Amino acid sequence: MKNYDVCVVGGGMVGAATAIGLAKMGLSVAVLEAQIPESYAPEQGPDLRASAINHHSEQLLETLGAWQDLQTMRMCPFKRMAVWEAANARTQFNCDDIQHSHLGHIVENRLIQLALLNQFAAYPNIDLIHGRPERLQQSESSCTVTIDNHQILSCTLLVGADGGMSNVRQWLNIGQQGWQYQQHAMGINIEMADHSQQDITWQAFHPSGPRAFLPLYNGFASLVWYDSAARIAQLKKLNHDKLKAEIVEAFPAQLGDFSVLAKASFPLTRMHANQYVKGNAVLVGDAAHTINPLAGQGVNLGFKDVSALLDALQSWNKCRSDLIHRLAEYEANRRKQNLLMMSTMDVIYAMFSNDFAPLKLLRNAGLALADKAGPLKHQVMKFAMGLE
Repeated sequence: MKNYDVCVVGGGMVGAATAIGLAKMGLSVAVLEAQIPESYAPEQGPDLRASAINHHSEQLLETLGAWQDLQTMRMCPFKRMAVWEAANARTQFNCDDIQHSHLGHIVENRLIQLALLNQFAAYPNIDLIHGRPERLQQSESSCTVTIDNHQILSCTLLVGADGGMSNVRQWLNIGQQGWQYQQHAMGINIEMADHSQQDITWQAFHPSGPRAFLPLYNGFASLVWYDSAARIAQLKKLNHDKLKAEIVEAFPAQLGDFSVLAKASFPLTRMHANQYVKGNAVLVGDAAHTINPLAGQGVNLGFKDVSALLDALQSWNKCRSDLIHRLAEYEANRRKQNLLMMSTMDVIYAMFSNDFAPLKLLRNAGLALADKAGPLKHQVMKFAMGLE
């Protein structure tokens, strides 16, 4: 058995960020991750999983040393964001309106994870352990994790960062509330025919679900198509040429010419753990909450969890009674904020995922009005960017 101050189960984006932040405090940290990502090479095509990283997340990654590493790989800044349903009801956000250089960056998830894992080499007090947890035992003073390679880890604090199907959450017998939305989503990587580098991300609403465009790098982009489970299943079976024909028919003409590179589909799920803390164990990121990806806030909420947990554990004296108090502070901070964002996304989802004429008239009037909202519009921008 090897003893640590902290054991982080899950070395993805949120888990790796948590580990670095805790190691910077001088704590000994074990990170347990079953799937180490493939190393980066410039000739690799774009990954299907990418995230819109806001300013708060960017600042956290910079503090942890990963943003500098990402800049040597690839990412795409976006300066504008547009949302519409009807042509005459369009809201557009521009970073120039609030004197910022950009609204955010679209970055592939694997590269964010890699950039974080690369920082581990600078911390002799982080051990990255390749394995899968098989059993968790929790006592008053410690947690013990048994791995599938027969290693046993003991820690004072256990962090569950192992995603929406979290084993840690299940082992701790923490229940959750939520549901699966009627819609599914398909992510489609494309290459623009003119290889233009876009600086805008947009989302067009339809009764069957929104259709979104996310710029990547060097003329690559990602499309997200929300629709019924049956429709997404039908699209998934198509070859690239037939899928392109469907996209041309369904997406706005401003998309331009392109070729399809890859596709993947996934269900949309809302999940919120009934508690984030149990004894000397805590949940962060998707282990604690999954959200409708409508506004791309999932990983940004996870990184806000990381910041809040690191703030709560500053100057922790490794005493269990002190730990319990600090974890309660973290939960009180993040639970209400995450619930607010989840509920806001659900209201937007409910308002736009229908063809009810009076509501359609109301929401289009709202979009048109929002574009002229001035200070309120700027405040919404700052909130989405993590500046508020």
